[in-house]
Amino acid sequence: MSDTAANGKSTALPSAHQNSGDQITGAAGETGPFFAVNVQFLKDFSFENPRAPNSLLPQNAPNEVQVGADVKAQKIGDDVYEVILNIKAEAKSQGEVAFLIELEYGAVVTIRNAPEDLVEMLLLVEAPTLLFPFARAIIATSTREGGFLPLLINPINFGEVRRLKQANLAAGEAGTA
Repeated sequence: MSDTAANGKSTALPSAHQNSGDQITGAAGETGPFFAVNVQFLKDFSFENPRAPNSLLPQNAPNEVQVGADVKAQKIGDDVYEVILNIKAEAKSQGEVAFLIELEYGAVVTIRNAPEDLVEMLLLVEAPTLLFPFARAIIATSTREGGFLPLLINPINFGEVRRLKQANLAAGEAGTA
């Protein structure tokens, strides 16, 4: 994994190897940044089909679907973090809700020997990028099992999401000054 900084230099994470001690070393035996997904889990999930069975009858127009995603991370131990990918999808037909999905898909990750800016990038960009395909599959399966066509969410560029959030925060701070 790598993060290209504003100066164009790349910070690469070496492949990690556990030695006889508890130290994480890179391929050349140097201590360096380490990132690992320890476990993935479904934290919370809701699928609602409030108009069933009417919502499953042939419709004159396709459903209008809106999808939103957010990522939250928190430290839960030494070098250990919880990352939660939140996805909400709502489909409407003629102004009425056809289905509503709310998903919290998480992971526990370990990050060692990394500068703070790299830790943030790993938590808010790399981790959700790794989690997204699993969350997408849960959503596609649930919509199919709910009687609809599978909802296949397009991939999300979490790096761009992070950049936009930072720009909005900066604009908000500039507006209050």
